[in-house]
Amino acid sequence: MTAVAAVDLGASSGRVVRGVVTGGEVRVEEVHRFANGPVHHQGALRWDISSLHREVLAGLGRAGEVASIGIDSWAVDYGLLDASGGLLADPVCYRDSRTEGVTPAEGLYEVNGLQFQPFNTMFQLGAEPLLPRASQLLLVPDLLSYWLTGERGAEYTNATTTGLIDVRTGRWSESLTRDLPAGLLPQLRHPGDPAGVFDGVPVTAVGSHDTASAVVAVPARNERFAYISCGTWSLVGVELSSPVLTAASRAANFTNEGGVDGTIRYLRNVMGLWLLQECLRVWRAPLAPLLRQAADATGSVFDPNDPVFLPPGDMPGRIQRWCGRTMSPAEVVRSIMDSLALAHRDAVLDAQRLSGTEVEVVHVVGGGSRNPLLCQLTADACGLPVVAGPAEATALGNVLVQARAVGAASGTLADLRRLVRQSQPLHRFLPRSVERRRTR
Repeated sequence: MTAVAAVDLGASSGRVVRGVVTGGEVRVEEVHRFANGPVHHQGALRWDISSLHREVLAGLGRAGEVASIGIDSWAVDYGLLDASGGLLADPVCYRDSRTEGVTPAEGLYEVNGLQFQPFNTMFQLGAEPLLPRASQLLLVPDLLSYWLTGERGAEYTNATTTGLIDVRTGRWSESLTRDLPAGLLPQLRHPGDPAGVFDGVPVTAVGSHDTASAVVAVPARNERFAYISCGTWSLVGVELSSPVLTAASRAANFTNEGGVDGTIRYLRNVMGLWLLQECLRVWRAPLAPLLRQAADATGSVFDPNDPVFLPPGDMPGRIQRWCGRTMSPAEVVRSIMDSLALAHRDAVLDAQRLSGTEVEVVHVVGGGSRNPLLCQLTADACGLPVVAGPAEATALGNVLVQARAVGAASGTLADLRRLVRQSQPLHRFLPRSVERRRTR
């Protein structure tokens, strides 16, 4: 039995998980959970990175004896270090308004393969007043790893979300980084690489972009699958061996992000359960009763990717204004579920069309896999079976990459995914048109 510690940081909460691989199974146990969220500080919406560091240390103290530590988090946000290695300021949150109105330069997609998102790191740097004072940039998980080990690096899967990686070569793009201070971007490392030592325990680079780790734990049986990593965001796409850089792909706002083992995560961002989380925060209401009421409610369809929904605030009010009618909380929730399901369908269909792949099943992983209404509506909209689970996909993917690095697991992504299927509960949702045909 080999245990590892997975630090998994989300935009609304973080946790430290103890993972064990033994007897052909992988198990995870949460040993520490803590709240996270941006706060207005020093003229911007920022992450309290020192608090996150303290919580990570507390969680590692509760993880017991482990053979490795790995860290994943959300993408694009970073800390800037001065010449002595000190942090210049808390990282600015991607939901801050400082990049409003930014537009991509011509030809970017052909180099970095990224969908346009105004908060991508390269656009944040264009609005960064501290850049002239910066010696080095570290993305959030790399910054926390540096504070644990004293060693700096840029994990590849997360680095691809910056917009500064050449998607064809897998290296920092000379053309896109020539105007940045020399030495700002650290050396790349890949999932499974050593990243230093903390208190005698090796720190291992994992898929430090949380979606990269989540996709490792998609329990697919073959290559004909789509995935929805469903949490604050819904990341909807397919796994490829090479990027799709066509004009049609760019127009459809699909991104080519680096995955574990040299794969490409070809996906579209959908606003996700952030919409629901913000509504619940405003209403101060529990979710379960609202989901039961929403199953029988009638909602309205809206575009969840409208930029009006990106910042925090009165989400129920914004949804009702977009839909042009007053709605009860249950109707707002139904509107969110219907709109997300249709956005999931559109992304799955577009991913197949643009990449030339065939999808037989849609895997929903992450917190959204616990939402049966959303899973069923997604199956209905896609006309495909939906397999829901594991909910802890990000932590499991983090654990599996570490386990392989320390010799507790072996093989390809398919082998790691077999461990997930053998040990995690999964739930299957058939499109209701199929269900009706079967019951006749």
